[in-house]
Order: sequence, then structure tokens, then C-alpha cells
Amino acid sequence: MGTNGNQYSGDEMLLEVQNLVKYFPVRGGLLQRVQAWVRAVDDVSFFVRKGETLGLVGESGCGKTTLGRTILRLIEPTDGHVYFEGSDIANMRSNDLKHSRRDMQIIFQDPFSSLDPRVPIGESIGEGLAIHGIGDPKTRNKMVQEALANVGLYPEHARRYPHEFSGGQRQRIGIARALVLQPKFIVCDEPVSALDVSIQSQVLNLLKKLQEDFGLTYLFIAHNLSVVEHISDRVAVMYLGKMVEMADRDELFSNPMHPYTLALMSAIPLPDPLVVRERIILSGDVPSPLNPPSGCRFHPRCPVAIGLCSEVEPEFREVTSDHWVACHRV
Repeated sequence: MGTNGNQYSGDEMLLEVQNLVKYFPVRGGLLQRVQAWVRAVDDVSFFVRKGETLGLVGESGCGKTTLGRTILRLIEPTDGHVYFEGSDIANMRSNDLKHSRRDMQIIFQDPFSSLDPRVPIGESIGEGLAIHGIGDPKTRNKMVQEALANVGLYPEHARRYPHEFSGGQRQRIGIARALVLQPKFIVCDEPVSALDVSIQSQVLNLLKKLQEDFGLTYLFIAHNLSVVEHISDRVAVMYLGKMVEMADRDELFSNPMHPYTLALMSAIPLPDPLVVRERIILSGDVPSPLNPPSGCRFHPRCPVAIGLCSEVEPEFREVTSDHWVACHRV
């Protein structure tokens, strides 16, 4: 996409990320000087259209969660821009950012650790309403009950504590907390990875229903490609802090172009035991983000790498209509 953005009109785009960078310092020695940098997110660009779900996949440690939190400025970016409805979130002043956060929420991966065990869940859900000064206590209580009802819970649940709920119910509470402020955009940070398979489908169907009812836009972070295929409109693939491929869901699953995406697809279990899929086994381990390889970061494990791959970083470019790939071989 490059530094000049992309050709999509502002009318259809809700979020645009341009050249986003997040490095974490590694300190050591007597004076705790910076010894190195962990390149968690390194020059990432993409966009999310209004009303769609963009699935974000990749191996553990590739920077998916850091990217989601940096977009919301729960983690401060090192460099780059995040445009939400045309306003640059990455460089916004605190008062303006607080106002914008009503429109941008997050569902955390672990619903239990994201809830205060000493506070009834009704208060946890309504905390954002109080912070933003929305309504009086009676109005806020009504909005909390409506949020609980929208996720399949009951008004009396508001008086209970987090340990009194199952894992699936706690995740519904997390969804209600994100929903109560009536946001436009929600980062779903692996919201079903800690749940049983039967509960996963319930939560995924709930998210899809809420999206239809309230016109929500999702960035859905996951490592399970089957889940991503079920819920996403488009899919983006990350590897070691970089975006390597992004396309419409059907296009990506039927025509993956990047060698890393091909390897991920080959690992998806097939429901038919008679159908055998050829697995692509990648050699070696994921390199450290402290010292990523030169050129293409995937080249040490890539089965089709050429000399150019270790020398020149490939551009993340549009190779066919709305299909973006960062690979010299494509």
C-alpha cells in the first residue's frame, strides 16, 4: 500500500493503517540502557471497510495482538498512522482520543483476567458509560441490562461476580462491555480461542448477529483458519511483524499466493477422512523479532526462496484486484 495510502474511497473505508510500527525496547546493564529492539509490528499497512469483518491470522508471536492494541492506542505506536473515519488516532490528543474511544472497543482473549473479580459484572459493563458521562445512574443501568440481553444474559446477572459464570458466559460479558458504548469498530482479540468448540460456534454466531443488528465492523484476530473462514469477509496474513497477504476470504482460501499462506492452508483439517491433503512442512523455527532476517522475513523457511529473497524486502502490493501479496515469486 505504501506511504501514499491506497486507491479506495473514504466513503467505504472506516479504518486505514499506514506504515504502522511498534518496537519494544530491551534494556540491560547497570543503567538499563536500550540494548536492542523487539520489532513486534514493522511497517504494516491495510484497511478495513465499513460493516465488514477483516480476519487477521498468523502464528503465535507474529504481532497480531500487538497490532490490534496499537491501533486502539492501548499501546502507543512507535511510528505510522491510524486513520479512523479520516482522523489520525496515532497522533490524536488525549481529549479527542477519549471521545473517539467510544467508537472503538476491544474484546479480550481471556475474559476472566479482563474482569475485576471484586466488582459485579454490571458495574464492569457500565464503567465505560460512567467514564464518558453518558446518562444518569438509572439510564446507565438500563443500558447495561440491554447490553446483557443482546448477548443472551439476564438482568439479574448484573449483580453477580465473574467467578460465578462459565467461560462462555464470561466471554459474552466481555462482548456486552464492548457493545454498551454503541461502537462502530471492535477489535476481537482471539475471542473464542479459550472456549470449547461447542461454545465457540455460539459466540461466533452471536458476533455475526450483533454485526447485522448494529452495523458493526470487526478486526477479528485468530490463529484458527477454520474460524476465520467462517466469520470473515476478507483475510489478512501476518508473519513476524509483517503483512504478507490480504484478500477476499473466498479468493484467499481458493487461491493463496504467498508460500506462508500456502503452508497455513495445508494444515487445515479436512472433514472427509478419504481426502488427503499434501502438507507443507516448514523447516526451522520462527526467527526472533529481536533480529529478523534481511530481505523477506520468511525466506529462511520458504521452500521456493531465491537469492533475491534474502537481499531485498518484497513490497506489499496488489497483484490482482483486491489481492495484496508481499512476495518476489508472485
